[in-house]
Parts: sequence; C-alpha cells; structure tokens
Amino acid sequence: MSFDVDLFVIGAGSGGVRAARFAAGFGARVAVAESRYLGGTCVNVGCVPKKFLVYGAHFSEDFDVASSFGWTAGKPQFDWAALISNKNREIHRLNEVYRSLLQGSGVALHEGHARLVDAHTVEINGERISAANILVATGSWPQVPEIPGKEHAITSNEAFFLKQLPRRVLVVGGGYIAVEFASIFHGLGAETSLLYRGDLFLRGFDQGVRLHLKQEFEKKGLGLQFNADIARIDKQPDGSLKVTLKDQRVLAADCVFYATGRRPMLDNLGLENVDVALDEKGFIKVDSEYRSSEPSILALGDVIGKVQLTPVALAEGMAVARRLFRPEEYRPVDYKLIPTAVFSLPNIATVGLTEQEARSAGHKIKLFEARFRPMKLSLGDYHEKTMMKLVVDADSDKVLGCHMVGPDAGEIIQGIAVALRAGATKRVFDDTIGIHPTSAEEFVTLRTPLSETQ
Repeated sequence: MSFDVDLFVIGAGSGGVRAARFAAGFGARVAVAESRYLGGTCVNVGCVPKKFLVYGAHFSEDFDVASSFGWTAGKPQFDWAALISNKNREIHRLNEVYRSLLQGSGVALHEGHARLVDAHTVEINGERISAANILVATGSWPQVPEIPGKEHAITSNEAFFLKQLPRRVLVVGGGYIAVEFASIFHGLGAETSLLYRGDLFLRGFDQGVRLHLKQEFEKKGLGLQFNADIARIDKQPDGSLKVTLKDQRVLAADCVFYATGRRPMLDNLGLENVDVALDEKGFIKVDSEYRSSEPSILALGDVIGKVQLTPVALAEGMAVARRLFRPEEYRPVDYKLIPTAVFSLPNIATVGLTEQEARSAGHKIKLFEARFRPMKLSLGDYHEKTMMKLVVDADSDKVLGCHMVGPDAGEIIQGIAVALRAGATKRVFDDTIGIHPTSAEEFVTLRTPLSETQ
C-alpha cells in the first residue's frame, strides 16, 4: 500500500520536531501538524520563558550583592510588563527558528488541529493525509483539581502572560514547577507562600537536597506551608482571593498558582477511531520502541508519561527517526543517569542515585558532602550556602550520584554527568585537578566521608 507520507507527526514540540527533522534528513517523506505554537511547551510556556523569569528574579539579589563590591546605584525598579514583552519577543523569534528548521529540513508543516481517522490516516483542515507511521507528540497540559472556585486559579500557562505582577501569590504544589515559580514570584518582589499537601517538597530528590533548599527558602523569607491543601477559592468584591484550606484556615491572596500535575494532551485527537491503549493515568502506553498498541501509531515525550523532560523527548525523537529510517544507527534511549535541574533560587542539579535510592538498592555507601558560602557572597553579610554531595559505592568506589544546591548548579552538574556515564570512581574525582577558585572544584576536593554505613 502506498501512503502520502512515511511519517506524520502530530505536535511540533521538542520531541516531534526532532523526530520529523531527522526522519526527513534520512530521506523520509515527513509532515508535521501543530495547532498551537511551534516549539511546544518548553519554548512557549515552559523551560525557556521560565528561565528568563528566573534570571529576572535573581537580579534583586545581584543588585544587593553589588554594593559589597563597591558599586553604588539608584534604587532598582522592576517593570514586569517590560520583562514579559521582551520574553514574548524572544519566544516569537524562537517560533520562527522552529519553522525554519522544519521547512529547511524538507518537512511539510500543517498549522491546524490534526485528528486520527484510522491507523494510517490523519485529518487536518479538512484534508486527509495517509501515513505509513503516525507519531503522537502532543505533550501535556497543566491541571487544577476540581475544587469550588478553581476558575480563579492560574497555571504556568497563564503565569507567563499576567498583565502585572501580583502583590500576594500562593503557589500550590511540591514539584519542581511549584518550587521554581515560588522562587520567581518571591524574587521579583511578590509576597509569596508555597503550599504543599505533603511533608516536604521535591519528593524523589535527595533528602539532604530537599532539606537544604527548605532552609535557604526560609532564610529568604519565602513562606512555606506543608501538610496543607486548599478546599475552595472565593473571589472578593475588590478582586482579591479568599482561600480556605481544608483545615479551615483562611488565607488572602491576589493570585493562586497551581502546579499540581499535568495531564496528557489528547483532546479531540480521534483516539476512539484507533486501537491505542492508555495507562491508568491516561497516558499512551508504548513499548520500548515507542509503538502503541496500534503498531503504526507511535508516541513519545510528555504524552507517554515516562520522563517528562525536554532533552529526554529529544532523545526519544532521535530514536524513533533512526529506528524507522536509519535502523543501522538505531540505539535505544538510556533512562539511567539522566541529569536534571530545578531552577529555584538557589538552583538544584542532580545526576544519578540519591542517598536513599542507593541504600534501597543494597549498596554499601560512602557519603561526601560540603556546605559553604559561595565566594561571591563572602564580602558582605550574606548567609546563603551551597551544598554539594557525592554518593559513592564503598566496595567499587564508583560514584553513584552527584547532587548540588547553589548558583549555576545545572551548568556544573552537566559536565559531571558525562563523568558518571563514563563510570567515574571517587579516585578519578580525587585525581582530577580543580579549577581555582570556583565552587565546582569542591567536587574534586571532597576527601573525608560522612558515613560508611549501609
């Protein structure tokens, strides 16, 4: 049977664009459909604009520290509208970059909502296109729990387009998005509280990292409320929000920001027309090669609910393109030792096993840890501390995990992730000469283990 295209990709986010571009580069006939914005969540309402806001939030501390280095300036004034306008301009530029990448690769771009008609057919803008393979890369969408007044809350989608910076913000959630936006709002000058229904945010991260960030947040005056949840939100006549908690306490806010999870974006996709199975959380079930239960339909990225990170979606997109059209170069995605960062203030970055994971896996471990004030803060009365931690297998000397809380943590851990993938031992770290004076050198000067117990 002949088809109009070899691959039709639904969704022009990171994973979909990577699969489409490389498939076309391998000689396949490829089409992509996008109904919202080129670049997906990451470029438009995710990691890229969020990082711009994180940079903006950090300037409040930079202005303060500058005085200890002899700089004197007028009182800084923050303009939210200017930041958002500049962010929007850069995002628009990136949208066009994605358009050029697709079209320059020979991919046919269809802007509109695509639906599955059957296992080999997609309908978009009234046109039906047949495809040997269909790749669903539609991503995920933030969700707010069903509580009275949920319509008064916002998510990350809306936060990037607020007309003005709210005076009082209540951030709800305990994941990295909640922690990052709490840092952003607080750093930009809003009275901010982070509310989480659990005992401590960032479940799954190293316990020492979680506790260290909690301490740093408390030093900065960012409000933390654990074991708390919202029962209802009521809008007041003056436009403010009355937030009633499940324990009957009442809080006042001007903005309630929810970061309590994301659902797969499968709305009106036509799944009822095909045999694509979903898991218990509603994500598309796929095998190790990203095939759904309908063999001609594949899925990757956030929509499969595996590891919801942009670089992972990129790797998955590459794997799909290679398996389909350059099988001699195919290699599966390795989900071990994925480095990740949380762009809170201060930053977190991590790669490998946490202390708790290493113990649970049966390793006898040695822990190496340092906490110190960054050199940049040493000329003034500043109390923020950087934390660095290595988890080492006591028998093999192999470094199992590396964790950091502090400035530029992501930049530092990226390089260390290469070392861990190469199987570096603690002796390799010890034998590596540091760059002085830097914070990063601490990772190669840690000498005394904190613990040698299982």
